[in-house]
Amino acid sequence: MTEEPFRWLEAIANRRDYVQQQIAAGSPVFAVSLETGVLLLGVGSGQSKVFEIFDRQAMAALGHPADIERVRQMLIDAAHLEAFTRASADVNVRRLVSFGLSPQLKQSFEQVFQAPFLITLLLAEVAEQANQDVLVQVNFDGGFQIQHGGVMVATPKQEQVASTTEWLKKHIDQKQTPERAALILLLAWDALVSGQALPETVDVSVKLPDALRENLNGKVVEAALLERKSTNVARYTPRIPLLTG
Repeated sequence: MTEEPFRWLEAIANRRDYVQQQIAAGSPVFAVSLETGVLLLGVGSGQSKVFEIFDRQAMAALGHPADIERVRQMLIDAAHLEAFTRASADVNVRRLVSFGLSPQLKQSFEQVFQAPFLITLLLAEVAEQANQDVLVQVNFDGGFQIQHGGVMVATPKQEQVASTTEWLKKHIDQKQTPERAALILLLAWDALVSGQALPETVDVSVKLPDALRENLNGKVVEAALLERKSTNVARYTPRIPLLTG
């Protein structure tokens, strides 16, 4: 196969289509920087979507549950190795992705005789200031994007990422409580999974609109906050159930 570049490129293209089809029904996940910390949120049907990685790091993912667990364990192992060889304070998301996760995902994706990772994920790291928080979106092929603060969305519907991100930036204030920010994230989640337009106005005075509660249809809203001001070394605080359908 490697002696025939054209066939290899064709196989990679087919492989990309295959992965995208497999994760097409995945439930979007979100990360947003607030004054109180970094909020991660996902909606699942019994499978966890939000996880603690290390003291100041966490992830939210969509895809095959087995692959999510594999990636979670890879990140935890890498973080603890970093802490052992350096120091706990030196563990950071940028190194975990650049030197650990991304190369492994890329290699797996390009090895056409091995099963690829069926996953897209967000990683978050809380800092002293919201504009210093690190958010990373990692694709199944190892490609990734890093930004400081703000909002990040991971969804199979890539064409909707830009408009959803802009809508969330417009409606989420850093000073909002995690509960109110979570409600706005849920409205975006509802629009993404239902294929409807994002609402022009947001009423956060209602805890959980009836239409949204109906669309959740028993699914579990899972969220966690990486707390900015905490006396604990580990900043990960589960907020379950933040809201439930």
